[in-house]
Amino acid sequence: MESPLIAIITGILALLLGIFTGKKIFAKNTEKQVEDAEAQARIIVDAAKKAADDGKILSDTLKENKLLEAKEHFSQLKSAYDKDVTQRNQKLAEAENKFKQQQQSFNEKTATLQKQVTDNETLKENLTRQTDAMNIKRAELDRHHEEHVKRLEKVANLSAEQAKAELIEVVKEEARTRAMAHVKDIMEEAKLNATKEAKKIIIQSIQRTAAEQTIENAITVFNLESDEIKGQIIGREGRNIRALEAATGVDLIIDDTPEAIVLSCFDPFRREVARLSLQRLVQDGRIHPARIEEVVEKTKKQLEEQLMEIGERTIIELGVHGLHKDLVRIVGKMRFRSSYGQNLLMHSKETANLCGIMAAELGLGAKVVKLAKRAGLLHDIGKVPDEETELSHALLGAKIAERCGEHASIVNAIGAHHDEMEMTYIISPIIQACDAISGARPGARREMMQSYMQRIKDLENLATAYDGVEKAYAIQAGRELRVIVEADKVSDADSDRLSFEIADKIQKEMQYPGQIKVTVIRELRAVNIAR
Repeated sequence: MESPLIAIITGILALLLGIFTGKKIFAKNTEKQVEDAEAQARIIVDAAKKAADDGKILSDTLKENKLLEAKEHFSQLKSAYDKDVTQRNQKLAEAENKFKQQQQSFNEKTATLQKQVTDNETLKENLTRQTDAMNIKRAELDRHHEEHVKRLEKVANLSAEQAKAELIEVVKEEARTRAMAHVKDIMEEAKLNATKEAKKIIIQSIQRTAAEQTIENAITVFNLESDEIKGQIIGREGRNIRALEAATGVDLIIDDTPEAIVLSCFDPFRREVARLSLQRLVQDGRIHPARIEEVVEKTKKQLEEQLMEIGERTIIELGVHGLHKDLVRIVGKMRFRSSYGQNLLMHSKETANLCGIMAAELGLGAKVVKLAKRAGLLHDIGKVPDEETELSHALLGAKIAERCGEHASIVNAIGAHHDEMEMTYIISPIIQACDAISGARPGARREMMQSYMQRIKDLENLATAYDGVEKAYAIQAGRELRVIVEADKVSDADSDRLSFEIADKIQKEMQYPGQIKVTVIRELRAVNIAR
C-alpha cells in the first residue's frame, strides 16, 4: 500500500517541476522577442535617419511616414506578443486548475485508502479474537463430549463402537423402508406418466383403425333346400359321404337338424373347399365318388386362384407393394385361418394399420412407417405353413420372410414379436405392441376356459408363496388380487413392500391382458370374552 502512495507523490512533484520550468522558459522567450522587436525598430529608425542625412532629398513627410510605419509595425508586434502571452497564461491557468483537481482527487483517494487500511486492521483484530474464542469453546465442547460418551457407555453398558453399530442397523432398516416407499412413489409416477402418453398414442392409433373383426368357428353349416338331398349326399351304404370326407378332410355331420348339414374341421381352408364342393354337387345333382373327386380338385384350384386375388387385394388396400408371390399367397391364405376365434387376415390387417399409425405418431419417418406396416401384415405368416414343422410360428415366419428376400428389420420383427428372438430394430417392439393391441383387447379373441382358470390359479399361488400370506383371492376376472396377511408376521411397512414385490413378480413372470391390481390386507383383531 506504501508503494502506490510514493509513486503518486513522485508524479505530483514531477508535474510541479515541469510547470515551473515551463514558466521560466516562456519568460525567457518572451524577453528575447521584445528585445528583437526593439532592435528591429532601432534599425528602421537608424536607417531612416541615415537616409535623411545622406540623401537630404527626402522631405519631412517621408520621414514622418517611415516613423509611422515603424511605430505601426512595432504596435503589431507588441499586439501579437500580448496575444501570445495571454494564450500562454490561459493555458498555464488551465493546467494549474487541472493539477489542483488531480491533487484534490489524490488527497480524497489517499484518505479513503487510509480509512480502508484502518478498517481492515480493526476487522483483522476482531477475527483473531473470535477465532481464539472459538478454539477455546471447541476444546470445551470436545471435553464435554468425551465426558458425555463415558457416562453413556457406563449407563448403557455398551462401548461407543457397539452403540454405533446398533444405531446404524436401526437407521439402515428405517432407510430401507423409506427407500422402498420412495421407489414405489417414483415408479407409480413414472408409470402414470408413461401410461398416459402410451395410452394417448395407442388410443389415437386404434381410433384411426376400424378393421372389421370376423369370429371364426370350427364348424360350418351348409343349408339345404330340402331334407331329401341328404340321402343323395350320403349315397348307397354311405359311399358318397365317405368319398367327400376322404377328398376334403372334413367331417360331415348329418343328423335330424332340418335342412342343414354340419361341416366340422379345424382348418377353415378345408371347410371352405368342402362347402364349395358340396354346393356344386348339390346344384349339379350328380353325386357319386368319381364326380366328388373331380369337383373337389377343381374347387381347390379355384380357391388357390382366389388366395392370390385376396392377397393382392389386401396389399393394394394397405399400400404394401413388391411382395414375393409366395408371400402374397400366404397373405390370401390367412383369410381361411383363425386364432382364438379371430380371423387371421383381419388381425394382420388391423396390426399393419396400427403399426403404420403408431410409427407415424412416434415420428420415425416415412421409410420406417412403411417397414412397420409391412412387418405388421406379415408377422403371423408362420401360422399358415404349407407343411408341418416343429418351429414356432414366429421363427417359421421369420424364416419364410428371409427366404422371400424381405428386409432384415422385417425378419427380426416377425421373429421377435413373441420374444423368441432378440429385438435389434426399432420396429420390432412396435410390431409386438400392436399385435397385443389387436389380439388382447376385449372382444377380439375368445379365451379358453381352461387357460383362464389356470391363469387365475397361478395368480393366487404366486401370492401365497410369500411368507406371512394367509390367503389370496383373484377377483374381477383376474383383474385384481387381494392378499390377506397375518398381522403378527407382517407389519404395515412390510405390507407396502409385499404389495410392490408381488406386483413386480406378476409383471415379470406371468402373461395377462390389461393390468392386475394387487391389494394387501392386514387386519389385527383383539378378542376377549367377558364371563
